[in-house]
Amino acid sequence: MILTYKIKHNQDFLTELEMARKIAIFALKTKSRSSKDVKDIGLKSSISNQILKKYSSNKKLKKINSVKLTVPGQSIKFENYKIKISCLKMEIDFEKDIEKINQIEIDKEFAYISCTVKEEEKIECEGWLGIDRNTTGHCAVIADNKNNKVMFLGKAAQHLHKKYGKIRKKLQNRKKLKKLKAIKRRESNIQKNINHKISKKIVNYAKNNKCGIKLEKLKGIRQTTKQAKSFKYSMNSWAYFQLEQFIEYKAQLAGVSVVYVDPAYTSQTCHKCRRLGNRNGKVFKCPHCGYTSHADVNASWNISYSEKLWVEPNPEHRAKSGSCQRQVYSPRLMQKGVCIKGNTDIPQGAMATQMQPTLEPLWL
Repeated sequence: MILTYKIKHNQDFLTELEMARKIAIFALKTKSRSSKDVKDIGLKSSISNQILKKYSSNKKLKKINSVKLTVPGQSIKFENYKIKISCLKMEIDFEKDIEKINQIEIDKEFAYISCTVKEEEKIECEGWLGIDRNTTGHCAVIADNKNNKVMFLGKAAQHLHKKYGKIRKKLQNRKKLKKLKAIKRRESNIQKNINHKISKKIVNYAKNNKCGIKLEKLKGIRQTTKQAKSFKYSMNSWAYFQLEQFIEYKAQLAGVSVVYVDPAYTSQTCHKCRRLGNRNGKVFKCPHCGYTSHADVNASWNISYSEKLWVEPNPEHRAKSGSCQRQVYSPRLMQKGVCIKGNTDIPQGAMATQMQPTLEPLWL
């Protein structure tokens, strides 16, 4: 698995960065890939080759604003938790257990270290954690069907969005755009930190208890969900996909299985008798068996026991005519090796999570 770490380097590379910008402009104009053509600029050939390769092949790019110094893996030495880049006379303390460093990109403040990290062997699942993600209340409600436990995580997120929503509204009215941008960035960073903590806690719990993780596939939920005006801000500021990606890559590193389930009726079905009940806000009542519970808790139990795995259908499994041109999701279309791709929310991050084949029934 490839991850990229962002580390502050505390060195002055303004001269080298300006050289790199000149090389990038030259590559964009001439499409040259030879470092001999830019030898007079003065940047080391190992770095200039990478910049030429990157910008000469980009056909869509028209204007260059800033360019990072790209150092290939051949020019990097990693020994005793120290990175040495001889062509830039640079040393970085890097206390991470990795297999190798692929490349490093450097800007004015930070070094982005792309490296290959070893994954742990897959844990055999003895149970499942069903995770219900929410815009209101707690970010994640987790049901553990192995130990019969329920956890509530991320209560601070709703207060965060309400607080910064009011601040941004005031700034918009006063037309203070710079301050608005800073506030928006701050809110995003706090939300990211919350998601990191939630995902870490979920994956660690799953690993320690030998459980897999089940998530709803909430693809296109913002387009398909009916929204009241008062609910629009909560929906659009909801970082559910970011939380999903954090859980995915942390689980992949820890050897924990992640699967996706069909989200249809998970919050409206009684997990006791499997019939439709009544949901009113955060309260769920079943008129058939009399079961009453927190709506999110009921949904998380349904997810943890669900056998309806979600997969991307192949083109041949789609209807071809009229109003029936829609995607078909059905257990009979499940195949092994379906991948859900994503990134790790860090530059140059890359990851692919292997979906699991059809599971054995977990219903009691």
